Amino acid sequence: MTDETSNGGNATMDRGVSTRVAMLRRIEYLLAGLLILFFFWSISLAKDVVMPIVLGLLIALTLSPVVRFFRRWGVPEALSAIVLVVTFGVVAGLGLYMLSGPAGTLVDEVPRIRFELREKMEAFESHIRQVQEASEEMRNLTGGGDDTPGQDEERIVVSDQPGMLSMALSSLAGLGSSIFIALILAMFLLAAGDMYQRKLVEALPTLTDKKRALRISNDIERQISRYLAAITVINICLGMAVGLVLYLLGMPYAYLWGTAAFALNYVPFIGALTGVVACAAVSLVAFDTVGAALLPPLAYLLLTSLEGQMLTPWLVGRHLKLNAAVVFVAVVFWAWLWGVMGALMAVPFLVFLKVVCDHIPALQVFGSFLSGREDPMGVTGPPVSAGSGSAGH
Repeated sequence: MTDETSNGGNATMDRGVSTRVAMLRRIEYLLAGLLILFFFWSISLAKDVVMPIVLGLLIALTLSPVVRFFRRWGVPEALSAIVLVVTFGVVAGLGLYMLSGPAGTLVDEVPRIRFELREKMEAFESHIRQVQEASEEMRNLTGGGDDTPGQDEERIVVSDQPGMLSMALSSLAGLGSSIFIALILAMFLLAAGDMYQRKLVEALPTLTDKKRALRISNDIERQISRYLAAITVINICLGMAVGLVLYLLGMPYAYLWGTAAFALNYVPFIGALTGVVACAAVSLVAFDTVGAALLPPLAYLLLTSLEGQMLTPWLVGRHLKLNAAVVFVAVVFWAWLWGVMGALMAVPFLVFLKVVCDHIPALQVFGSFLSGREDPMGVTGPPVSAGSGSAGH
């Protein structure tokens, strides 16, 4: 009897311990979720400070292989960093200055474009209304008519408010100061060479942790620098192709559209869609016939689709494989959190997260969700295009 009582008491104690352990795990998960929410809330509030720092890190990661290449030839890292950053800033400044005139002219013509677009939309609406009236008469003749009050007063309205244009211009105005701060930070990081990497390795206690940190650091630098360098070359080619094709089609400000295609293609999915819609709106005003007006946006869509389905998977897919759905969610989330710059940084953030997950055993399951799908033979399918909005499915 004593043994049975003792066994019963031990069983009750074990169940109590199991219950407490389960409760502690739930509390840990809850605290981890609250910590994540607090983290994103904090970086949202500190966007003006955190965003230039992150951009500077990305620029430093992109240019670090170039600095390392010149170091092998005896060029000091500080000199290479200064030359690269100054060259980057001067080229970007000259490009913006050369485009400021045509861009300003196009912005000044926005009211006229909006007015003419409204007129064409109203003409299109009148045709639709005639078809609706004819179908309504047919239903009345057959006894199935049902008059809807206020139906004839429906109109297609193009808002006179500046809306997204003003938001984009204000965002670009704030972007200039962020880029300047990021370039200065990138120059300091590049001039320091491998100092911060060595300090990180030295700070870790065990040899295993040191090796893992070194692998993660090298892999992050290699993946992000390859990705950004490849996407930049691809976007330059795409911008030149879009500008040339639209020029041959007679589209106004063709070189400005090429530059817009280059810049917008850094944003997956949303960038290409924005470019096609904007090109279609201006094309409807610039050309008299519907057929001629449809050619520029269709050409823009065709070029971005070719880039997204063929060129980018071929050049980037061998080194970077990300889940298209995860990339889309990341772009939407970071665009909501940080605006345009957040959308630009969404894919590098995912690359950073995937590299960390791949090297830490406890996070490898989560890292597998970030990867592109694998076929039965074990070959990963084409990755998401990092600009056109097309993805390998």
